[in-house]
Amino acid sequence: MGERDWNRLIYQLKNGDCTPFLGAGACAGTLPTGGELSRDLAEEYCYPFDDKDELPRVSQFVATTEGDAVHLKHLICEKLRGKGPPDFTNKLEPHGLLAEFPLPVYLTTNYDDFIQRSLQAAGKNPNVAICPWNGDVAPSNDLFSSESGWDPRPETPLVYHLHGNLTDPSSLVLTEDDYVEFLSNLALNAAGQGRMLPPSILAALTRRPILFIGYSLQDWTFRVLFHALMKAVPAINLRRHVSVQLVPSISDDRADVEDVMEQLGRYYEDRRISIFWGTAEDFCRELRQRMGSSS
Repeated sequence: MGERDWNRLIYQLKNGDCTPFLGAGACAGTLPTGGELSRDLAEEYCYPFDDKDELPRVSQFVATTEGDAVHLKHLICEKLRGKGPPDFTNKLEPHGLLAEFPLPVYLTTNYDDFIQRSLQAAGKNPNVAICPWNGDVAPSNDLFSSESGWDPRPETPLVYHLHGNLTDPSSLVLTEDDYVEFLSNLALNAAGQGRMLPPSILAALTRRPILFIGYSLQDWTFRVLFHALMKAVPAINLRRHVSVQLVPSISDDRADVEDVMEQLGRYYEDRRISIFWGTAEDFCRELRQRMGSSS
């Protein structure tokens, strides 16, 4: 990210012209990562393959072994409930930082309620909805037929869980089958036949730039989700976005990390994404310093 990127982002955050989009990395240090959950499941269920870090694939194996995917989702919810929340008063905690800004919509693929709690801690009254990506998830018709749903405001922001929420285990997008169904229904939404992206969510994706925090450019979930959104919501590329990304890990000693970062940067530059290389905490520190509020 260059100076123009920072100046633009700070202006957008302060003026509510931004949509935060949070992934698992935003909860680092508070919740187990997807890889950690995946490895625990792989060990418990004697997963026989090498890709033990791939949670959708390992979850698919466990769901097949158990014969009941929803039971697995209940088990995952039990593992995650009771952990956290993080310390929202910590100036380097991303949920608490984002809750300070006058933003009307927050999107997440995380299952936790940390965004909701951070907004409440900031004195706001958030509304929460879960994306109805399958027939088991009831759409929030009452919310989206009200002003709070179709015209969310900074004091009553809307938190939208694309991949489900711990309050409803069946809503979790977890296994490979879940991801296939999610993406298939998202494609239907693009054709005008779906209900996954209500008007206020579409507006958040198209009228305002997106700030991705907690994803990795190497992460399958991020790449597939963003590509699917670009197809389902073509106007998503009308604004310039920012993504906070971990420095890629390189297993080949012959490869140069700087070269890989440059290649990835060029690739996402074509998709109008500026990249901040570092952790969510690194990003929060840099943002506060640039806003004159150094921790």
